[in-house]
Amino acid sequence: MTEYKDAVEEQRLILQAEKWAKGIKSIHIHSLSSMWYDDRPEDTADGKMVTDTEYNDNRIVREQNGKIIHTWGEEKSDKELLQSFLTNTA
Repeated sequence: MTEYKDAVEEQRLILQAEKWAKGIKSIHIHSLSSMWYDDRPEDTADGKMVTDTEYNDNRIVREQNGKIIHTWGEEKSDKELLQSFLTNTA
């Protein structure tokens, strides 16, 4: 049974990392067009408000009027996610 110990431990960490990645790092409700990641100034033109939610895996999801209108970043591979999780939670 011990031959599977490392694989089981890695899978356990991946499951923890996936849960961590869905956690919210910050929420920013604004009408600014000067955010460091913002390449869509039209979303906030004429004072329109948006909600930008940043997740622990560094994805940023923009909503306007309750609908997702843009996402920055992509889901990470298991290996990338695990590295990010271990770096940020150690």
